[in-house]
Amino acid sequence: MGGTEGWAVSVPGGYRVGDWQVGRPIATGSWASVYEGRREGEGETRSALKFLPTGTVTRRQLRHLQDMTQREIRLHRSLQHPRLVRLRETLVVDDAENPELDGACVLVMDLAERSLADLIGSGTPVPDAPRLIAEICEGLAHMHAAGWVHGDLKPNNVLMMADGSVRLADFGLATELDGTHGYLPPAGSVDHVPPERWGEPLSERGHAVWTSADIWALGVTACQLLTGHLPFSAPTARARYVAATEYAAGDRPLALPASLPEAWRSWVSDCLAPNPRSRPGAALQLYRARMLAGAVEVPLRRARRRTAGVTALALLMLAGVSGAGTVSPSVADPFGRWLRTGSDIPPQYRALIVEAGTMCSEPGLSPALIAGMLKTESDFDPNLSDVAKDEYGIARWTPSVLQFYLPPAIRGTILPPPLPPEVSIPAVGRYLCVRLPLLTGVPGDPGLLGAVAFRSSGEVVREAKGVPARFRAYAERVRKNRAAYEP
Repeated sequence: MGGTEGWAVSVPGGYRVGDWQVGRPIATGSWASVYEGRREGEGETRSALKFLPTGTVTRRQLRHLQDMTQREIRLHRSLQHPRLVRLRETLVVDDAENPELDGACVLVMDLAERSLADLIGSGTPVPDAPRLIAEICEGLAHMHAAGWVHGDLKPNNVLMMADGSVRLADFGLATELDGTHGYLPPAGSVDHVPPERWGEPLSERGHAVWTSADIWALGVTACQLLTGHLPFSAPTARARYVAATEYAAGDRPLALPASLPEAWRSWVSDCLAPNPRSRPGAALQLYRARMLAGAVEVPLRRARRRTAGVTALALLMLAGVSGAGTVSPSVADPFGRWLRTGSDIPPQYRALIVEAGTMCSEPGLSPALIAGMLKTESDFDPNLSDVAKDEYGIARWTPSVLQFYLPPAIRGTILPPPLPPEVSIPAVGRYLCVRLPLLTGVPGDPGLLGAVAFRSSGEVVREAKGVPARFRAYAERVRKNRAAYEP
């Protein structure tokens, strides 16, 4: 077919697969090619046909390709969301007379107008960029809440539909989380892969990857949409990767494009935090993006005390993000691998509990432990108010203590009660990630030691060389609740 020489899969115009007839070529990558598909009759008549080859690759490449195809199909079957491109059906080419196409897998998907990469010009912001960024965050927050990492987020893989909305696409590198992380093959766009990716050892399953990798790619993509430039300036992709690596190592500052709107600088900078653990979650970035895009009204309440430079807008970044964790009704229980299905954990808190319980890999930390602590502390009551003890919310935080375990953008701020679960629950995970290493060597169950430290202090646990007598009943309640929530 004219114009497709060198494509991963060259398909002649008019070729038929299933009920679809191949039309104009749309795009190609290293492993797949996309064409417009048309069919006559009732219903939807246009689609995108993604051809993945079989007969023209080596055996090793074939295994890699099959793995990517299975990843993409598995994700589509697990997740449905308005910000994820829809898979309509899968087909296999049966054409023995055409060995280059025979056996090829074809994914029939929604047809987009273009990708966001088509809109990005050198030094030119994309129109309506704030809204587009918020919509990208919607799709990413849904994926993360359901236990998936996209793995290859970039403008080429964000599609603009006919109505102007965007959808995430190309899930060949998407991976399900296995505990705290998933695994990806050594692939990805150099400009959008975080520096730490290549520092991870390569095992038989690939490189370990966390949701924080998507957040880095989100920051790079947002910078491109807002300025038309990548955040690291250099003439080649290799040079930009070196610049990003030097920044992550602390050898050079982050020099974002001067044209980046001031209101978005902290948003992008937080996504590009050198320490992956310091990067905010997709749900938080979604809410912040909605506010910056003017889609969310800023509440008027203020904190009793604020650190310099923290505004009322920043304080309320965290409110109302729980909706980002809502999962498709078609997914029975995306959190079942971490928390027992059918337990009394309120559904709206399960995503936040999993986020907190997988925030780091310290021994003892788990979503079941977080849930057990919340059950013991408040019976999951988000409105708890114990004024006498100065403890509030679902985790019974004291505001003057909570300030040290807030996200970096507002850390050090004393928030006023009530303390919403979207703030309180992830903060428990941050507390344990900081405190559990300090309890190494103390005899006892690490998770229960961390829970008792949360209720008292790490010093109390260390001095007692375990759970102090006065906290044994508390530790036992946490132990029983944790056991009740383990899958």
